[in-house]
Amino acid sequence: MTIEIDRVKHTRRALRRHFIETVLHEFDVERMKLDATRRKAKYATMQESPYRFFRGSAYLFYYDVTKIPSLYHTPEHKPVWIQGDMHMDNFGCFQNEAGDIVFDANDFDEGYVGSYLYDILRMSVSIALYADAEGRTPEEQRAFIREFTESYYEQLARFVAKKEDPSTLTFTEDNTKKPIAKVLKKLEKRKHNHLLADITYSNEQGERVFCFDDEVRPVTGDEAEQIQAVMRDYMSTLEAKHVPNADHFRIKDIARKYGSGTASIGLSRYYILIEGGQEAGGLDDLVLEMKEARPPVPAYFLPYNDAFWVEHTHQGERVVATQKAMHHLNDPYLGYTTIGDKEFYIRERSPYKKKVKQKDLVTDKDYKRTVATMGRVAAKIHTRADISESYRSADEILAAIDDKERFIHYVAYATFMYKEQVKYDYEIFTELVDSLQ
Repeated sequence: MTIEIDRVKHTRRALRRHFIETVLHEFDVERMKLDATRRKAKYATMQESPYRFFRGSAYLFYYDVTKIPSLYHTPEHKPVWIQGDMHMDNFGCFQNEAGDIVFDANDFDEGYVGSYLYDILRMSVSIALYADAEGRTPEEQRAFIREFTESYYEQLARFVAKKEDPSTLTFTEDNTKKPIAKVLKKLEKRKHNHLLADITYSNEQGERVFCFDDEVRPVTGDEAEQIQAVMRDYMSTLEAKHVPNADHFRIKDIARKYGSGTASIGLSRYYILIEGGQEAGGLDDLVLEMKEARPPVPAYFLPYNDAFWVEHTHQGERVVATQKAMHHLNDPYLGYTTIGDKEFYIRERSPYKKKVKQKDLVTDKDYKRTVATMGRVAAKIHTRADISESYRSADEILAAIDDKERFIHYVAYATFMYKEQVKYDYEIFTELVDSLQ
């Protein structure tokens, strides 16, 4: 009998391994076109922990969870604009158009339309895995998930009751608590040219250029020419008030950027140093980030939305539109362009970009305050980004949730069930990668 049980275990694991191998090949090789070197780099990052594996395998998450029905989904014919890859490291601080240092969602590459529940579940699983890596107990993890989910619900309720306005609500040092408020306060003291001092220098000719290292490297002559050629196309996607003159966008240097993110490994990404000027906060020079955009992972698994794709055919434009829909005040350099068959979005590489790190989350109170603010941000971006005038996303989400306590219990239950799946898949993934070397 023991032999038969062992065979059951072996078959279950073999089937899941085959599934994971198939999905990795389909997305990383067929869709992303990653060569062996770039796959190795991506998988090495994913092997660091179950949390990093989860960050780099959104396609596994969506394949699995979209097969599970739930009473808490919003109606298919009333989708919500979702962030698409909500996790602990996709929130952070930056400077908005008004010059304020704010805390908000900061990654919109996977923006799509579907049930809000996918954002909530993905975020909750990330909280559990993130805290698990720090040795936090299951009871503590449940408390953090409750804090996030309850904060999300209560912020939605305040919007619906018109006690707060999602179109103007921002999260600053004044309405957040430590550790987020502490990070925001530090950034207020940072000079605008802090980033320039870190990644550029003045050469012998007195020209500012990029410092090269393992993550910032020179571009080829062809790449430089192609980027120069599409700058006017990019400028045409900006609001007129954000294009003071052509000299403002004069390119001084270009570099290729490596090593950022997990799921983004393999996408073309560049830093572009431009002239800037007095319009750039009274300081000379600023850095633009140009990143390749691909169809969002949720689109492969969520219901196909014809109206969405008619309006957002360009993947760079889709990312830009998602951010503009979810943010109150945007980066004035947010635009998009195309090089050959690749579509890109462009934004300022903010010198104020910073996130709350694990070392900042010392106590339970630190965790709870941080995820509570993230819950409020999630509610804000879901409410702001209404995609139809015939219904309001916040109303539909609250109607789907109905009973707050039951919903919180459901999210925690689903989170812990899927957290164990991620850890199991991580073991298989590690064995699979090791066998390929």
